[in-house]
Amino acid sequence: MMKKLIIYTDGACRGNPGPAGIGIVICNESGEIIKEDKEFIGNATNNIAEYRALIKALELANDFSVTRVECFSDSELMVRQLNGAYRVKNEKLGELFLQVKEKERLFEEVTYSHVPREKGLIKRADKLANLGIDGLRTLLEC
Repeated sequence: MMKKLIIYTDGACRGNPGPAGIGIVICNESGEIIKEDKEFIGNATNNIAEYRALIKALELANDFSVTRVECFSDSELMVRQLNGAYRVKNEKLGELFLQVKEKERLFEEVTYSHVPREKGLIKRADKLANLGIDGLRTLLEC
């Protein structure tokens, strides 16, 4: 039985705010991808999209019955807010911050780390987030 998941999340938008999507890559302890997700979330800012991606990822992680989750994001703002280095000043981000903290209770341990967008599976999460935007925009144009 797995004890830990490694999660890469990204939120993207075209314009800020603008059409937004989220991308999620979930790996097992060995680093193998076991789940990916992408979703169009409507109009949002980049920071809202980043938080929405993380919330969805933690919900998906709960399906795997693990105790530990390591989260990686290219959003330095979100990671620093979640680690207590930055205060959350924006009201909407504050609501999303509290949702993340609520989801943390599903696990014994959750960690957050910042990684550059060009690195490994964060790049894949970014691509998924953009595909999330493209996918629904294409459907809307039909």
